[in-house]
Amino acid sequence: MPEKIFIGVAWPYANGSLHTGQIVGAYLPADIFARYHRARGNQVLMVSGSDRHGTPITIRAEQEGRTPAEVADQFHEEFVQTWERLGITFDLYTTTGTENHARTVHDIFLRLHEKGDIYKGSMKLPYCKVEERFLLDRYVEGTCPICGDPGARGDQCDNCGNVLDPIDLKDRRCKFDGSEPEIRDSEHFFLRLSAYNQRLKEWLTHDKRHWRKNVLNFSLGVIEQELRDRAITRDLEWGVPVPLAGYDDKRVYVWFENVIGYLSAAREWAQRQGEAEKWRDFWQDPACKTYYFIGKDNIFFHTLSWPAQLMSYSEASGENYNLPYDVPANQYQTIRGSRASTSRRLAVWIPDFLSRYDPDALRYYLAATMPETSDSDFTWADFVRRNNDELVATWGNLVNRVLTFAHRHFDRGVPEPGELIGADRSLLTRVEAAVGEAGDNLALCRFRAGLETAMAAAREANRYLEENAPWKLISEDRARCATVLYTAISAINGLKVAFYPYLPFTTQRLHGFLGYEGPVDGAGWRCEAARPGQPLAQPEPLYRKLDPDLVEEEEARLGI
Repeated sequence: MPEKIFIGVAWPYANGSLHTGQIVGAYLPADIFARYHRARGNQVLMVSGSDRHGTPITIRAEQEGRTPAEVADQFHEEFVQTWERLGITFDLYTTTGTENHARTVHDIFLRLHEKGDIYKGSMKLPYCKVEERFLLDRYVEGTCPICGDPGARGDQCDNCGNVLDPIDLKDRRCKFDGSEPEIRDSEHFFLRLSAYNQRLKEWLTHDKRHWRKNVLNFSLGVIEQELRDRAITRDLEWGVPVPLAGYDDKRVYVWFENVIGYLSAAREWAQRQGEAEKWRDFWQDPACKTYYFIGKDNIFFHTLSWPAQLMSYSEASGENYNLPYDVPANQYQTIRGSRASTSRRLAVWIPDFLSRYDPDALRYYLAATMPETSDSDFTWADFVRRNNDELVATWGNLVNRVLTFAHRHFDRGVPEPGELIGADRSLLTRVEAAVGEAGDNLALCRFRAGLETAMAAAREANRYLEENAPWKLISEDRARCATVLYTAISAINGLKVAFYPYLPFTTQRLHGFLGYEGPVDGAGWRCEAARPGQPLAQPEPLYRKLDPDLVEEEEARLGI
């Protein structure tokens, strides 16, 4: 019976072009996961959207003399184009600026407020006398009180991943003028996270063996320190309004509001499907598994505060809302040892990358170096090496030489095989096992392992080809040559399935070279032997070898 899989992907701030650190952190693993489950025949809903209300947007708008809406609109359109060019297959990609989203946020806010889990209180906030205003969290910088990193922001320390308040910082300074802010009282609404400390602990310690250790350990570590109530409104004019009278100068703060986008996007998707209640299949069916793909800087919000919001909303509404089944957060991608960052303009930008290179080349490299358990460093030298030595020389070369040889010597079709011998059966058994093993790894969000399984089988197929040398057999034993080529084509047809979630563009082309029509995932997640006599299209190289000299050019382009 098909499974139901809900996939929520981090909402990127619409304040700058997407970069490889963001793609490898959340969007590529989510797409690989979604493609796998769709190929398995499971019901998948993958949603995300552009976060229009984050302070990074207001910062850029102020720096450039534009409105936040103008900045957000520009980058939302660019994001949509990037997803298409990179092959990220959302079922819905929306924004936090829709009426549907505001309506959903207001519903949750009011129900939690009525329940008593949102309450009014006073908080101390940094006030800049030079700017004559309260400073938003990201407008304050300083030294992290936990790890001592001097580049912490008022909302979070990127170095240790801990969530902060501006007043926690040491050596506080205003981002705009460098002055030391005063601390003044301001009235705001708070989420009563402290009331959910024990419930969250019980939830986190029950049946979470499939969670990544760093995600679970971080979450439990915060719980041990005990959760504090956190303000969910801020003094600003850009964002979702507070749904209570008398607070026109305040907005619902982004950390509370944007995670609600997962639910509001599901509702929007259902409305667009013409089945307004269909979202319930993914949110209220206990059999549905919900996954959240994020970077490690967002763990707190997806394993602690969002589950607390859902627990409270379920009780307040009298309806059950599924808690996260898994939060497979990735570590950071670094550039020359420093974390990739939009706000700091330190990154390999996706639109720029795709203007010179193919999307599957990037998808392959990022999947092969995915920071699942520790940070990984992007280097152009490694990108070129893996492209040339692995993608081109191993997988691409296998496909091209087998299909070209068969097309030329066997009437442009799959050869009719003779009886398969041990070596033939051994390869096909290995490929079938690899497809199964790759699927098992993907189901557990082990994306690097799934790719390596497929590539290892491709290497075995290359060894099989070298040992059986069809280029010699064609003149010595044509019947045996036909069997070897049939076996190799069958292996390629099977490996096509395992590579598909990672390399969707080129496996679709390969699907056509093999004589098939329709989408490559249409036959499901299984090996299918080649069909003797099936016409083969004229093959072309799937990948292109890169000149090592480009490394120096690209390194210079980083401008570091």
